[in-house]
This record gives sequence, C-alpha cells and structure tokens, in this order.
Amino acid sequence: MSSSLLILASLLAGCATSQKSEAPEPSYTSAPEATEQSSAASPVDTGSPQPVVELRSDAPDTYVVKKGDTLWDISATFLKKPWYWPEIWHVNPQVRNPHLIYPGDVLSIYYVDGKPMLGINRGDYRLSPGIRVENLDDEAKRFPIQALRHFLLRPQVVSEEELKQAAHIVGSQERKLIYGTGDKVYARGLDDTSLGMRYSIFRPGRPLYNPDNQKEVLGYEAIYASDAEVIRGGNPSTVMLHESVREVLRGDRALPLEANPADTEFYPHEPPAGTRGQIISLFDALSGSANYQVVVTNLGNRDGIEPGHILAINQPGRVIKDIYHTKNETPDVTLPEEQSGLMMVFRSFEKVSYALIMEAQRPVRKGDFAVSP
Repeated sequence: MSSSLLILASLLAGCATSQKSEAPEPSYTSAPEATEQSSAASPVDTGSPQPVVELRSDAPDTYVVKKGDTLWDISATFLKKPWYWPEIWHVNPQVRNPHLIYPGDVLSIYYVDGKPMLGINRGDYRLSPGIRVENLDDEAKRFPIQALRHFLLRPQVVSEEELKQAAHIVGSQERKLIYGTGDKVYARGLDDTSLGMRYSIFRPGRPLYNPDNQKEVLGYEAIYASDAEVIRGGNPSTVMLHESVREVLRGDRALPLEANPADTEFYPHEPPAGTRGQIISLFDALSGSANYQVVVTNLGNRDGIEPGHILAINQPGRVIKDIYHTKNETPDVTLPEEQSGLMMVFRSFEKVSYALIMEAQRPVRKGDFAVSP
C-alpha cells in the first residue's frame, strides 16, 4: 500500500472485520520508538530540505478513529497543513496492516528528537465496551472515487486539435432526434481497426480562455453523454450506446476511452514555489463549489503542475469605496485576498488541470486564485 494513497484513500478505504470473540479491554501502550525500517508511508527523500511540520495548537494527544472519518479530516485534526501527514506517520511493525487505518484504531502523538510522530495502536479483537471495528462497506462514507471516475477515464476538457480529429455521430436508421442506452447509431471518422473499441461520446462545450491572456483558448469543455462500443466497422461505423447519462445528439463527438485510467494514487505535496493560477471552470455547479467537487484551473504541465499538488484557494479581494479617504488617497480600496480552501490536483494536462476541493470555508467560484499554500 503506497503512502500516495494517504489522500486519495482519504475516506478510510480499508475493510476491517469484526471478530466474534471477546477479549479483555485492551491496554494501549505508548507508541514504539521510531525505527530505521523504511515503509510505504515514509516521505520520499528528494534531497531537498524536509518541511517543517507544525501541529495544531489544539491537536489531541490521542484520537480514536470513527467510521466515516476521512484521512484528510484526521490529518487536519493534528496538523496545520494536512498534506504533511506522510512526514509524521510512523509504521509500527508490530501492528498488522499498519498502512491501513480502521475504525477503533487509536492514533497517538509522540516525539523523536523533538519532532512529532504519529503512531497507531490496534487491538486485533472486538473492542469493548464502546469501540467496535466495523466493515467499511458504506460507499457513501468512503472517498468519492466514483465522483472522479469520469474524470479519470474520460476527457472533460479537450484541445482544439482533438476536437477537429474526433469522430462524430451522424444519426441512426430510426428517425429519432435523440439517442440513449441501447440505441445503435452511426459515426464517421472511425476505421475498421476500431471494431470492439469503446469510446466516450461528448458534446463540445464552451471554450476555456486563459484569464491571463483572453486570446488563448486552453481547451473546450467536453460535456460527457454516453459510453459507446463499435460493433461494426466501416464508414460510417455502427456504434452501440451504453451507460448514457444524457441524450446523445447528431454531431456529438467520440474519443477513445482510456484503456489505462489515470493514476488513482497520489502523493500529496506542494507545487513549485510561486505557483499562481485561477479556477476557470466548475463542474456540476452553477455559481459555487464545495467539498469534494471538481474544478478546472489554468495551471498545467507547462507550469510544473502534477497530480498530488496541493493548491490553496484564494478569493479575490473586493473593491470598496472609502468615503473617508484623504486628498492623497484614492477613493477605491482593493481588499486583500483571503484563503477560502484547499484543493488537490488529481489530473493534469499541458495547459489545464483538474483539482478536487478538499476544504472549503466559503463557496469556491470561477475566478478564484489557485496558489502555492
């Protein structure tokens, strides 16, 4: 289990099983001293100075994990910067499956050479009287990986070149205006080698402009409509629609589904110093987004952005009138930016990236800044 799972597995994704046998009340001993044993949860040595990990002033000495806890929430209970979790996580070799966290586990803070470490104490039997280990089979309580499925498998932003080269739907034998799951439709732009291949059907949306240069189109929104499989080659090819989430129309485009979805393991880390961009689009939100919703930024691979980067969300300061200004002062005052949340990049392209909002104190809006935390 890689430490990179520590954030994407933000909702406790391990499956613990309750055991029937009773046992005496477990006595939790002090956490063992750190050893030199390497572990997947240990931070990667990049040769650069290690970050200074700061505990919250109100961080508890111990914490009992509850069903439904997210690792991000647990990290935020102890740390001012939750993405530094791997820096303090200590794997106890005496604990079974030390990389996984289960309801009922007791997390304890201790210090080694003045540095905080977090250890785990676990009983391998049913805890009593009040703490019980339960199966984590409630998908609603787990990290919303299904919410990211379309973003990891399918394009949500396409380049102008991809749009020009994409195959398109021309119609069907039936005189229908809209199509959906189970319908056979015909597409031009595919060839005989496409037989059996699966495609994503999408509708071109509005262009996404670079807020720093309104003449630069970073890409086009791809409004996902359906999956499709080529069941007969030719020009046009015959395509069967599957798992439609909205109507498919003539003129909709088709791009291959990725055989290997984007990586779902992320090692949370800071972006290059001085990183600054903007949120240019919100998914499934009209005016504001909240926790576990997806946004698009104008930061991409060309800006050094990669999956796992943590970005702070800053809201622009309003411009207000100062009715008490002096002759030497301007009447307009621009208020400073205020941090309103944190997000993690989970997929990056050349010019744009997708990020998942991890914390939001206020609604996240298009035009908010994405900066180094």
